[in-house]
Amino acid sequence: MLCMQGSFQIGTNEIAARPVDPALYLVATPIGNLSDITLRALQVLASADVLACEDTRVTRTLLGRYGIKTRPFAYHEHNAERAAPKLIAALAEGKSVALVSDAGTPLISDPGYRLVEQALAEDITVVPIPGASAPLAALVASGLPSDSFLFAGFLPVKDKARRDRLLSLKDTPATLLFFESPRRIAGALAAAADALGPDRPAAVCRELTKAFEEVRRASLGELAAHYADVDKVKGEIVLVVGPPGERKASAEDADAVLRELAQTLSPAKAATEAARRTGLPRKLLYQRLMSMKDAAS
Repeated sequence: MLCMQGSFQIGTNEIAARPVDPALYLVATPIGNLSDITLRALQVLASADVLACEDTRVTRTLLGRYGIKTRPFAYHEHNAERAAPKLIAALAEGKSVALVSDAGTPLISDPGYRLVEQALAEDITVVPIPGASAPLAALVASGLPSDSFLFAGFLPVKDKARRDRLLSLKDTPATLLFFESPRRIAGALAAAADALGPDRPAAVCRELTKAFEEVRRASLGELAAHYADVDKVKGEIVLVVGPPGERKASAEDADAVLRELAQTLSPAKAATEAARRTGLPRKLLYQRLMSMKDAAS
């Protein structure tokens, strides 16, 4: 069936797309499996006056799957300075503009945030159309804590910069998410095991939602050893690293806490509060506080 302009097709059914209001729409697209798109996203893609995308060839594949006739307009890292003014002008004229990335949610490691900044500066409405996201898919599949997480994008390519970046994140109390390329994953894992510790739990999530999807869960040291022996890795990758384990307070840490608390609390209450803060036994802390007082007298 050949769909008309302003419609989309699901199976053999042609569906007329409702018109959308003038605005900049940030439309999430599938990260692999083309079925992972929402009806609302299809409505916007079919109705938008302008469809901006990273790679027109990639976007045409999605549009062809759903019989959408909207013509894509290239907007990417290399032409953003030239293309953005044209998109802002269209929005200023009261047109609707849909922005998509090659895969997943726009603005995640792509130049779309600059377009959003310019649109907001012109008092243009920005509307998110949620959907697939590779970092979130990897997080929930990894089995690692998801109550607090940090998406850190791509790691630097050069060894020292990569190590410095990892060390800066070492004590972050959250699960870490990184994008990585197949050709760099072995080096990234070796650097992560060295900087963050070989025993940190992690997961390499590859080819998410595709036919050869793989989620390999192990410690950073084990994953580094595995991928060091793999000749060729295929597919886009999200590396997920669990948060650091709780650091036990040292005796010096405890003494500093005790001195602070002893200024306003009785020894018993100071020891109780210090135990709560440091995780050390209350009895041990009380004894240390008494020894400190004896030494000072």
